[in-house]
Amino acid sequence: MGNVAQCCKDYWCRPKNTNVRISLPAVCVVWQTAMIILFGVFIRYDDESDTHWVEHRKHENLSDIENDFYFRYPSFQDVHVMIFVGFGFLMTFLKRYSFGGVGFNFLIASFGLQWALLMQGWFHALDHTTGKIYIGVENLINADFCVAGCLIAYGALLGKVSPVQLMVITLFGITLFAVEEHIILSLLHCRDAGGSMVIHTFGGYYGLAISWVLYRPNLHQSKRLNGSNYHSDVFAMIGTLYLWMFWPSFNSAITDHGDGQHRAAINTYLALASTVLTTYAVSSLSAHRGKLDMVHIQNATLAGGVAMGTAAEFMIQPYGALIVGFCCGLISTLGYLVFSPFMEKVLKIQDTCGVHNLHAMPGVIGGFVGAIVAAAATEDVYGKEGLINTFDFEGAFANRTVGTQGGFQAAGTCVAIAFGIVGGAAVGIILRLPIWGDPADDNCFDDEVYWELPEDEESLPPILEYNNHMVTKNPDVSESNFSVEQS
Repeated sequence: MGNVAQCCKDYWCRPKNTNVRISLPAVCVVWQTAMIILFGVFIRYDDESDTHWVEHRKHENLSDIENDFYFRYPSFQDVHVMIFVGFGFLMTFLKRYSFGGVGFNFLIASFGLQWALLMQGWFHALDHTTGKIYIGVENLINADFCVAGCLIAYGALLGKVSPVQLMVITLFGITLFAVEEHIILSLLHCRDAGGSMVIHTFGGYYGLAISWVLYRPNLHQSKRLNGSNYHSDVFAMIGTLYLWMFWPSFNSAITDHGDGQHRAAINTYLALASTVLTTYAVSSLSAHRGKLDMVHIQNATLAGGVAMGTAAEFMIQPYGALIVGFCCGLISTLGYLVFSPFMEKVLKIQDTCGVHNLHAMPGVIGGFVGAIVAAAATEDVYGKEGLINTFDFEGAFANRTVGTQGGFQAAGTCVAIAFGIVGGAAVGIILRLPIWGDPADDNCFDDEVYWELPEDEESLPPILEYNNHMVTKNPDVSESNFSVEQS
């Protein structure tokens, strides 16, 4: 048994059928060295974080309280907690992969935010006269947003890839994200404050496309570990609650100060509440004895926040936010019941966390809801100045009509889907190379491959399966199996 355990631990650094090995320490050291050099060349503090703020403040007749830090930092704190605690603990539902769920989330988020500051800076914050990127608190929020797309993709691949593969996914994912974000927000001039399009739709389809290319026909060999137990589901629920509580900050973090930010928080708050009730209802109705499925409660309850991302700052009205939440709770829960098994059996997409139901589908819904609400906007509802301010109809876009804006919003959703699918397929092909040390089919969803575990946790015999994350439990069957096991 000891030899088997050691083989499992060492498997990731012994690529199959090749003498080439790419190790995690080498990638981390090389990458951090590159970041130090690139930050030294390009990154500087902006006016509001530099010591010259004192002079700038006097020149512009400002006070310290008008520094953007005081407006944005509370939202940054909330978003940062979502990235590292919310996403991290949401991925701890697997009974033997909690270290990997929260630990690798920590790794790739820290890895990715550095690259995101550079990539987004080159597109949005580069001063062409000095060749420098000037960053402040809003850049930190946007970097976290960028990382969120890669963490969503990680959910589809959870337990099936190595840490080095995750870093490759993050490197390419952030690069693709920065490009599609520039196209959608700058060239098409779409409004997407909470990222239904640029974050959730892209991230969801990016992960699904990679999972499709990396399909494992023999993944059933790890089936006993592809599920949760009582305690792992409790830890995952902690992640859900953090995400749920802070999602209004996520959707309002970079909106305009004042009414836009206020409205985005209200709309998201209401959509999330509506989603929870709908999810509980559908989950209970779908079960044989009216019981609730923790898979639905952990995931589908968040779908309203995803879908409200694009239209969060629009005048969708409180009842409109409740309708969006209701529809997403229904569609997301049904996705776990119906579409996830279909994807795995027919489309050959093994989506560990069900990101299609939580991010991809609600993201598309949110994109098209935003398009409809934008196209239906009127001066009577928004006011002339409110319409200009909400959709930023200024400069080169001063003559754009709301109907045209709605069309471009829909086009932005399609761009996000295309970048996710095409980019993910290309990255998946790269990840098929036998140099990344990914786990074997019978070692997936197991922390022992990559982590030193406490002695009492190593080489445990197969655990009685409590829950398969992608298939609805049959209460009669599970209870009879438990009775047999007890006897």
